[in-house]
Amino acid sequence: MPIATINPATGELLKNFEPHSDAEIAAKLDLAQQAFEHYRQTSFSERSRWLDKVADILEQEKADLAKLMTLEMGKTYKSAIAEVEKCAWVCRYYAEHAAQFLADTYVETDATKSFVKYQPLGIILAVMPWNFPFWQVFRFAAPALMAGNVGLLKHASNVPQCALAIEEIIQKAGFPTGVFQTLLIPGAKVGDLMSDDRIKAATLTGSEPAGISLAVASAKQIKKTVLELGGSDPFIVLESADLQAAVAVATTARMLNNGQSCIAAKRFILQEAIADQFEKLLLEKYQGLKVGDPMQPDTDIGPLATPDILRDLEQQVQTCVKAGAKVLIGGQPLADRPGNFFPPTMITDLSPDSAIAKEEFFGPVALLFRVPDIDEAIKLANATPFGLGASAWTTNSQEQQRFIDEIEAGAVFINGMVKSDPRIPFGGIKRSGYGRELGIQGIHEFVNIKTVWVK
Repeated sequence: MPIATINPATGELLKNFEPHSDAEIAAKLDLAQQAFEHYRQTSFSERSRWLDKVADILEQEKADLAKLMTLEMGKTYKSAIAEVEKCAWVCRYYAEHAAQFLADTYVETDATKSFVKYQPLGIILAVMPWNFPFWQVFRFAAPALMAGNVGLLKHASNVPQCALAIEEIIQKAGFPTGVFQTLLIPGAKVGDLMSDDRIKAATLTGSEPAGISLAVASAKQIKKTVLELGGSDPFIVLESADLQAAVAVATTARMLNNGQSCIAAKRFILQEAIADQFEKLLLEKYQGLKVGDPMQPDTDIGPLATPDILRDLEQQVQTCVKAGAKVLIGGQPLADRPGNFFPPTMITDLSPDSAIAKEEFFGPVALLFRVPDIDEAIKLANATPFGLGASAWTTNSQEQQRFIDEIEAGAVFINGMVKSDPRIPFGGIKRSGYGRELGIQGIHEFVNIKTVWVK
């Protein structure tokens, strides 16, 4: 993929970027290491002041930043505004709480005193995706910078202007030069970077293949990684659920970000007693969604980010049909306009045992399955290689507890949509990755948890 801005709503190439040369990469690494030696000595109050200023800039410039996101990857402008605001939130959250999260923790032992000390590691490489081009970066950067680390960002190649804008914001906020830098490089360069001793750890949000590649390169150097990969999140609705509320949230949960979210609800698992009614209500919601120009306030679904994503999604739907599934609405790219537009799509009668049912669908496609009871609902929910999030709907407290205890996922939301929140940890299990972002757990991922024992 070229490092370029290509408007996904029109297919127009707007701006090309030359990848950084080996000499430029080396210079940025030198600068990052020099910056760390000084930055690690700064106080929490200094870092907090700079990070609060980042939040101020995000809020002040959110209109322009949102337009940039919409231009580069096609999310609706109204959702891009919300993304910038969420980035300001995570900055303010860690600016306020980092000192508490990283305070020395005293433990009684046979020593005169013993405690746990949290210290920064150094340069952290962040390999970030295009689907939430600001949020994914700031949910890494805010805790990492507050912990005293410095960051190098290798962003997705189709959002280079977002990547450069983030670097500029952090510099404008007053952080020392070199504390956060963007590398305009292809993915093939990541392995080489991990072999540099100055890079101490890495975090990646993206596809399984990308995660495997980074994990292998990091393991060869015995360096820590945090991986947030794909998901095929279940959205389970039982007979006791508030059906109207479940349908309303189900629409948003599947169509968020034009359907391009790791934690989007992708498999709707419905108890047979309410399946017909849920399907009817959801179909009505889908029929009322507007696909179009993502800059327009009444647009619900914009284009997919790239032609490749559009092509892959179309092929997955065709595979479902060949496997005996039925398409209730949508199912094919919109050929009446330029750009990467795919309509809201609903698929039923797909065998849960088919290979395609276990794949992640990265676009506005919902798979509907029917089960007789909670036992089969949990069994089907777990019948996937992924384990990122799960949403379950029931007003029965015993059923709620079973979902909490038995669903294999990094997050279980009862009667609500799976979402990320600065206050609680975020991450998955199984092939959805490992490690956690956000919360106190997120800031502890990239620090040396040092035991101190004094007699």
